[in-house]
Amino acid sequence: MIIQVHNKTPDTRTIRRAAETLAAGGLIIYPTDTVYGLGCSAADKNAIERIHLIKRQRQNRPFSFVCSDLKHISEYAHVSNAAFKTMKHLIPGPYTFILPAAGMRGLPRLLVSKRKTVGIRVPNSKVTLAIVSELGHPILSTSVTDEDGSILNDPQVIARKFKASVDMILDGGVLVSEPSTVLDLTGEEARIVRKGAGDVSFLE
Repeated sequence: MIIQVHNKTPDTRTIRRAAETLAAGGLIIYPTDTVYGLGCSAADKNAIERIHLIKRQRQNRPFSFVCSDLKHISEYAHVSNAAFKTMKHLIPGPYTFILPAAGMRGLPRLLVSKRKTVGIRVPNSKVTLAIVSELGHPILSTSVTDEDGSILNDPQVIARKFKASVDMILDGGVLVSEPSTVLDLTGEEARIVRKGAGDVSFLE
């Protein structure tokens, strides 16, 4: 199922259908503030296994939890005072925060890296935030890529490759952006792991 969505003013019914698809164990592809995401409900083990099989994600590149606010983050990660201040300054925005894992009991081990960390995202995307809010809990997500890891930003190309593997594709048009900037917040100071979309000049 492919549904067009307006990135700045998404239709309420479309958001509700996307959330219902996730709640029923489905997989969706949706636009974020950077690139397209492939996501499922973080509370559904079967859906998580499905998304893992599609991506065959390497253990050193774990999935991210897409949250709607700081409240959600504390359910999956330990947040120090320093990390809280950094995230509060940057969210919502094009950043992925690496944090010590917490509250992962009952979820597949593949969601946690060998360093016992998780990635957290609060994107500046009305579509994404509305879906997470409607769903009521985080989306487990990863970037939509080709087999070689290249980012796919054209929904027509994405549809040809993934329409048989996912339950819904939200077409927000071609996204021209870099992947999110990745910041490691496990230490006393923020460390840039990957520079992408988002200003990091305050750390340099």
